[in-house]
Amino acid sequence: MTDLPLLNPSEAVLLMVDQQAGLAFGVGSTDRQLLVNNTVALAKTAKTFQIPVVISTSASKVYSGPLMPSIRTVLGDVPSIERRNMNAWEDDAVRSAIAKTGRRKLIVSGLLTEACVSFPVLSALAEGYKVSVVADTCGGITAESHSLALRRMESAGATMTSWLQVLLELQRDWTRKETYDGARSIVEAHAGGYGIGLAYARDMIHPV
Repeated sequence: MTDLPLLNPSEAVLLMVDQQAGLAFGVGSTDRQLLVNNTVALAKTAKTFQIPVVISTSASKVYSGPLMPSIRTVLGDVPSIERRNMNAWEDDAVRSAIAKTGRRKLIVSGLLTEACVSFPVLSALAEGYKVSVVADTCGGITAESHSLALRRMESAGATMTSWLQVLLELQRDWTRKETYDGARSIVEAHAGGYGIGLAYARDMIHPV
């Protein structure tokens, strides 16, 4: 397949870093419930488009807790790779799991933006990966520090995106029937007014 600037399901792998309640407590850059909503939507998107997911957690037995239950419900038995260091890219098991997919377009979501998101992103970029950071599924300690971390990653070559843009980019054509129902249901459940509008159109607008 020709390498395109747009994401394709067959080329991407999703890395979810430290989406754990103990770290979410420290998020001050956005509304936490919105953050969870967005992250669940992203997880559902990966599942719908059959994108491999690598999950990494840290300090799950000490402070951070396990992967948040709402995300675990979506991802089922995808294993969580526990690590000690802040940079998931420096963990052999995480890096190996990504490499084994054979995919060079990395989608990243996680907590906290200032360290456990930005460090692996910068490292992956240095190794030639094309990286998309799903900014509305990442949270920082403050709005300013979150923004600065996003700017640093972007200046290093990462693409900033949102969960909805990722979904629409993967779908691209609403006649792709194999993912249509799944993609539409995610939008209706998680995309606010846009989702409400789709549900309305389905239920109320009928061809003459």
